[in-house]
Amino acid sequence: MQPSDRENAIKFLRQMSIVTQTLKGFMRQKFKAHNINITFEMLQVLRFLWEKESGNQQEIADAIIKDKASLTYLIDNLVGRNLVQRTEDSQDRRNKLITLTPAGKDLSAMIQPWLEEMYQMVALSGTSEELQSSLDVFKNIQENVKQQIA
Repeated sequence: MQPSDRENAIKFLRQMSIVTQTLKGFMRQKFKAHNINITFEMLQVLRFLWEKESGNQQEIADAIIKDKASLTYLIDNLVGRNLVQRTEDSQDRRNKLITLTPAGKDLSAMIQPWLEEMYQMVALSGTSEELQSSLDVFKNIQENVKQQIA
């Protein structure tokens, strides 16, 4: 590896972290301005449920890329805020289904426009081709790392 390749890789990964933190900050700012007491990570759970209606903890954990222990903590906090509830899975009593409460459903109407605003900002950052190329780079990085740890 050339020194410039190493340096570019470091800069790339740093910038990727900065973008992630900036997007999280954008949403935190919206939450604070509207007195919504949730975190970005809780939002990930809510977004999954807004799209899928319900899911067990493993499905949600896989979708938002969290381990089950972290997800349990997030769900406990969302239950405490009356945004989600746990119910028994009729097909497997050992499993709990996570579903939205009416308050959790109502929150979607307020937050979805902010998410769309965030997506729009990202979309305006490059052409469709550039965004697709960037997505391909991320997928390649993921595959290269997965091969090394397998």
